[in-house]
Amino acid sequence: MELQLPFSFTASILLLSFIFIIVKEWKKSKSLKKKRLPPGPWKLPFIGHLHHIVGSLPHHSLRDLSKKYGPLMHLKFGEVSTIVVSSPKVAKEVLKTVDPACADRPQSLASQIMWYNYIDIAFSPYGEYWRQMRKICILELLSVKNVRSFDYIRKDEASSLVESIRASSGRPINLTEKTFLFTSAITCRAAFGKVLKDRETLISLLKEAVVLAGGFDMADLFPSLKILNIINWNKYSC
Repeated sequence: MELQLPFSFTASILLLSFIFIIVKEWKKSKSLKKKRLPPGPWKLPFIGHLHHIVGSLPHHSLRDLSKKYGPLMHLKFGEVSTIVVSSPKVAKEVLKTVDPACADRPQSLASQIMWYNYIDIAFSPYGEYWRQMRKICILELLSVKNVRSFDYIRKDEASSLVESIRASSGRPINLTEKTFLFTSAITCRAAFGKVLKDRETLISLLKEAVVLAGGFDMADLFPSLKILNIINWNKYSC
């Protein structure tokens, strides 16, 4: 038997949720005004500056905005406050001078699921755990002795790549895909000690993982709305 909620009840829940978000955003905006933030374009309630990057490639939109508001600007995507750096000089200061304060990786629901709650070295928060992971990688995985031990794998796969390109002589080739296959083959043989049989499946999964980890979802833009986390968690898990 299906449970059907009255329309008035559903509408009331949605209205209360909307009011809650508006009040929370108002309080946040008051606290942000007290901080010295870089300049930025005008924003809308609830969505912030999202409308400024819709309709074109995000990096093109950010480039155009930086021409107007400078190499350091403040944007708000949903509930997430963001500082955008658009010049080499400022980027150097951020990445070198104040590196510890800006060393954390951006966290998203997709990366949380795929990397087991950020326990990998790429997405783990900056701190003692990350430093320990880096130490293990340097001493155990990337030591001179260990890197040289896989030299035969690199030479073997390089020969296979050259032979594959030679076999396609006179026909157009997808060099990006071949390079991707080349690097993934080296990684798999070094990690698992055997040649990967179904390379196409791995490439497809890796591409999907890169897209998911590099993008953002509604749950990332509105972290206070826990219902979005539940919905998107089920989507990514499937």
